[in-house]
Amino acid sequence: MSGSAVAAAPNPGAEAIDIFVPGVGQYDNIGDIILRRQLIAWLKPLGRLHVYVGASPDGYAESLGVGSDDVVYRSFSSWYRAGLSRAWSGTAHYVFKPGEIQLTIIGMKEHVVVLPLLALLRLRGGSVVRVGSGSRDFAPLPRLLMRPSIALSQLTAWRDGTTAAYLGGEVMPDLAFGEGAGPSTDAAAESRDTIVVSMRSDRPEPGAAWVSGIRRFASEQGLRVEVVTQVLRDRQRSRDLAAALGADLADWDGSDHAGQEDTLRAVYDRTALAVSDRLHVLIAASTEGAAPIALLVDESGKIDRHFEAAGVSGVGVPSSGLTEDEIVAALATALQRGPAVRASLANARDELELMRARVEGLIAGVPARTELVDA
Repeated sequence: MSGSAVAAAPNPGAEAIDIFVPGVGQYDNIGDIILRRQLIAWLKPLGRLHVYVGASPDGYAESLGVGSDDVVYRSFSSWYRAGLSRAWSGTAHYVFKPGEIQLTIIGMKEHVVVLPLLALLRLRGGSVVRVGSGSRDFAPLPRLLMRPSIALSQLTAWRDGTTAAYLGGEVMPDLAFGEGAGPSTDAAAESRDTIVVSMRSDRPEPGAAWVSGIRRFASEQGLRVEVVTQVLRDRQRSRDLAAALGADLADWDGSDHAGQEDTLRAVYDRTALAVSDRLHVLIAASTEGAAPIALLVDESGKIDRHFEAAGVSGVGVPSSGLTEDEIVAALATALQRGPAVRASLANARDELELMRARVEGLIAGVPARTELVDA
């Protein structure tokens, strides 16, 4: 496609508000779509969205929830120029994309390049909002580069406490916890007959005890095992695990993002226990009522940090060196904690609604229900 914007008529009654938001992400990762779609849903009633999607595949913008009333850009320069124009006219607001931030020089590109736009926007009365992001690493120099964009943001809320402590700001649940049917709408126990497994391809392969522990637990509980691919680059790992576990496979060729998400949610809806080291596999499954466990093959604390921000602790279980019996015991504990997890995640959804009201107050000019905190 060309680099020009795809324009459409603005939302009726909202012509005076233009909201600029980056929508780019990992196009092979359905989790990136899920969390960004929640933010798009928050913003759509407030004005006309201007969404930069870059060189995304067909259907990506639609999967985000971007519609005919919005303006979609594949060219960053076109999007940026439009932002400067609307900012000067006093109609623009900026919302940073949610998800993972890499605190590297390259990873800071967006946060540095948009500074002139943010400064003009604030000068002309616009709002700048950053909600639902989290850092992948915690390097000192990139932290300094983040400071100006944080200072220009009227609301900064991170999806994990470690990032909030490091960069300053509040803590909120990951936006993806607001998607799905909702953890409080659990299906009858007898309809949950599946253990879902999905593991990253950029980590060591699970060992023999890991595999035999899942197979044994499934057999003892009378559950079937299904391996799913929610991130395309994990496809071969999923195939290998399905073979090792004697499991069914929900494969994906990288096309039809919306169709694959529908397939996955249908699986999650009948899942009793989700086993993964992918954060948004566990979040998506838990929002459909499954109990989550990160049976880790490394020592990463990312999943625990993000679930703790939603009120759930103990999801991560480092499995290196565990015996088959210990893995079976960990799976049993995770399954038993399912009702408590669902109650906590219902509270997390309430927290997200409160944050949504604060975002609306900033952009639509409605008085905030709670005090806004500058970073």
